[in-house]
Amino acid sequence: MTEIPKEEMILKCPSTCAGCGSLLALRYILKAAGKDTILVIPACCNSVIQGVYPYMLHTVPVYNIAFAASAACASGMSEALRATGQKTNVIVYAGDGGTADIGIQALSGALERGEDFLYICYDNEAYGNTGMQRSGATPLGAITTTTPNGKTVNKKDLDRIIEAHNLPYQATASSSYPADIYNKVKKALTIPGPKFIHILAPCPPGWRIPSSKTVEIGKMAVKSGVWVLWEKENDKFTISAPSRAAMKKPMPVIDYLKAQGRFRKVDEKTAAVIQANIDKNLRKIAIEAAQSEENI
Repeated sequence: MTEIPKEEMILKCPSTCAGCGSLLALRYILKAAGKDTILVIPACCNSVIQGVYPYMLHTVPVYNIAFAASAACASGMSEALRATGQKTNVIVYAGDGGTADIGIQALSGALERGEDFLYICYDNEAYGNTGMQRSGATPLGAITTTTPNGKTVNKKDLDRIIEAHNLPYQATASSSYPADIYNKVKKALTIPGPKFIHILAPCPPGWRIPSSKTVEIGKMAVKSGVWVLWEKENDKFTISAPSRAAMKKPMPVIDYLKAQGRFRKVDEKTAAVIQANIDKNLRKIAIEAAQSEENI
């Protein structure tokens, strides 16, 4: 069993919305990373909830940067630290809007160059900080302020885009499985070069769920196959234990959709498309894992 440090790297009484999945994930990221860490945070929910100096939420240094520039900033920061012999962890913590949309150009460039830092995208599937406008990561059928009748196109497959850069380490995680986050961050920080972790972070006000249901909804995403937990170290692709169990008999996605107010306008036809997309993705992931196992 994973032993997670009791020391908190985030101070009490944050200004987050109740039940914030992003803050829950960050707690365990920083427990894994430790004090010798610098966070790079672009415009996002976390750039607001961190507070105003000198009353800051985090106990490690934070560098706030423009929406599009977090990966560029982390690249220069990492190069400077390594040039002076320092092994300080450089971690970008950015939302899906600042990763899949506005920040993807700088991110792609940094990954292609092989810069030595860990990029973590917390995905609440919309621009949460500015009132839940749709992002490229918003799923099909979800209501946002800019898709009042539900989004009509699929969620951008960010993980496949990142995978095309052939990183030494890439993983997915969920704020509902903190030990999994802790272990993956710990592993990522031992590997030189660019690393990427994509974390599903349910947002109670944006997803229109009770704040007490954050963890439950995150687990439903995994159990239904909407979100698959996996990691890829070089060419070794492994499905994480919660998803291996879920894939034996996935929960019908309609149960996941009905639990959230943002999907209240999804009709039977759209629900069927969503289920078909999930089934297709699960087959693809199962094949990739089997092929990786054969090549070991």
